[in-house]
Amino acid sequence: MFRVMQTGIATLFMRGGTSRGPFFRESDLPDSESLRDRVLLAVMGSPDRRQIDGLGGANPLTSKVGIVRAGSAPGVDLEWLFAQVVVDQAIVDTKPNCGNMLAAVVPFALETGMVRAQGDQTTMRVLTRNTGMQCDITVQTPGGRVTYEGDARIDGVPGTAAPIRISFLDTAGSVCAGLLPTGSVADEIGGVRVTCIDNGMPMVLMRATDLGRSGYETVAQLNADAELKSRLEALRLEAGQRMGLGDVSRNTFPKMCLIAPPRDGGSISTRTFIPHVCHDAIGVLQAVTAATACVLDGSVAYELAEMPAGRVKTVSVEHPSGEFSVELELDPNDGQNIARAALLRTARLLMRGEVMIPASIWKGNPR
Repeated sequence: MFRVMQTGIATLFMRGGTSRGPFFRESDLPDSESLRDRVLLAVMGSPDRRQIDGLGGANPLTSKVGIVRAGSAPGVDLEWLFAQVVVDQAIVDTKPNCGNMLAAVVPFALETGMVRAQGDQTTMRVLTRNTGMQCDITVQTPGGRVTYEGDARIDGVPGTAAPIRISFLDTAGSVCAGLLPTGSVADEIGGVRVTCIDNGMPMVLMRATDLGRSGYETVAQLNADAELKSRLEALRLEAGQRMGLGDVSRNTFPKMCLIAPPRDGGSISTRTFIPHVCHDAIGVLQAVTAATACVLDGSVAYELAEMPAGRVKTVSVEHPSGEFSVELELDPNDGQNIARAALLRTARLLMRGEVMIPASIWKGNPR
């Protein structure tokens, strides 16, 4: 008789926006945070640059995990915890949020019976436990079932899919103490003028030309630019201190973002690092934060950005594989504050089943 030497954990493998990864019910994972992280490392195959022994795709965009439970706070339907599993290090980072994976939370809950559809459209309030941020997510549920087919298109994902609308309720200071954690709209760090900002994601924005680059380089060119990456990391470590984040050497934030004037009809051109690899597109909350910098008078992005008039603005954030549109509504009482941010994403269920990990790591929850 063969002995069972592995532990199976129920999972749905999902794409959320331009990211993907396994989603779990919280009750199917260990209660201990340290043991949970060891389990997630085994699930994804980290640390290993190929992640050959797990579900990870050898890229930060495909080394992400969602953990979902029922809401406990008043008015909250679902709570989720995002985990960024570092590809080549034994690090599971649950401090930042991920707006792309966020798009798959409500579909996961509907697929697993955690919540029920409300009609042809279902809106759920979701609390992100990483940052305390809440948002309303609307998905298409014709006939009472979540659908993934539709006409919505997002750059970075082939084809079309059903639209998922995310309306953020409060993103300023998601991890830091406020929207402008240094207290200034612009600072000088390492001889470079930067804007340190957190409107959903801690970021450091700087003009590419101030680092001797155009800001239109390809992802491959930037990933091969060792001198640039070394300089960005030095800036990131110093910015982390100034933003009140402490030692960020083992954190995946703040994200670093090179900006340039738009050249494809958008509002601003971006190249973001997460934090040491150039993003093929741009993260949802990175796009929201970069867009916010574009409307703040005095920021490094303000004079470069080409912005529409009006209190409600659609900011088109250009990135290496297209653009990302963010709708911002300015506070009528303070044009330096954002009253609302909304955007459109898509998601899809890719696979359901069990992911197997060595039983020597965890034998599973008692049934």
